Amino acid sequence: MNKPLLELKQIKKVFHTDEVETHALDNISLVIEKGEYVSISGPSGCGKSTLLSLLGLLDDSSDGSYKLQGNEVSSLSNSEKAVIRNQHIGFVFQAFNLISDLTVEENVELPLTYRKDLSKAERKAWVAEALEKVDMSHRAKHYPSQLSGGQQQRVAVARAIAGRPAILLADEPTGNLDSKNAEAVMALLDKLHQDGATICMVTHDPRSAERAKRKVELFDGKVVADDVTQMAAA
Repeated sequence: MNKPLLELKQIKKVFHTDEVETHALDNISLVIEKGEYVSISGPSGCGKSTLLSLLGLLDDSSDGSYKLQGNEVSSLSNSEKAVIRNQHIGFVFQAFNLISDLTVEENVELPLTYRKDLSKAERKAWVAEALEKVDMSHRAKHYPSQLSGGQQQRVAVARAIAGRPAILLADEPTGNLDSKNAEAVMALLDKLHQDGATICMVTHDPRSAERAKRKVELFDGKVVADDVTQMAAA
């Protein structure tokens, strides 16, 4: 039996502020297999972004178990989590988070410079491959300010996939884009999934959620729906 790529068991996240206890996530159990395309949706404040932060090891749960590729990761040190984030998790944010004084090529390569297992030649090859996948090779020497919003998000996707992560986490990837550029970015995610990428995307846009093969809905920190019917039909 192959282990799930990602497995959450009874995850809780509680925030404490001025004697108020907020249960952002309440007993979340979730399994994501390699090659799945999952959307997480729900109303504002339901815990979507909190859940994605936990999946990406950007935040810690208050209770519960999180296994990534069969290994318990919730109890690791911050430095150990940083290594796992860098090597196994790709992030795409609503704000593109590109560094303005670095070229497209340099932005995509930056996370790879922290990898001790890659030579400079390997880094350059992986960057070239990622830019080719998002159709931005011709803009490699440009700076973010010379790109449209849609192009900047494509570069952000290239940066996320350049390290060949086990899973791609996308937080409202079309939130800052007009409808035309949003469609182009979603089509890009569709293509990456078809090529084998595992994607977990938080979105408030029903049209974007429909692109995923599995739709998870949160409400008040709980999973209230997990629609896998499209997976069976795929």
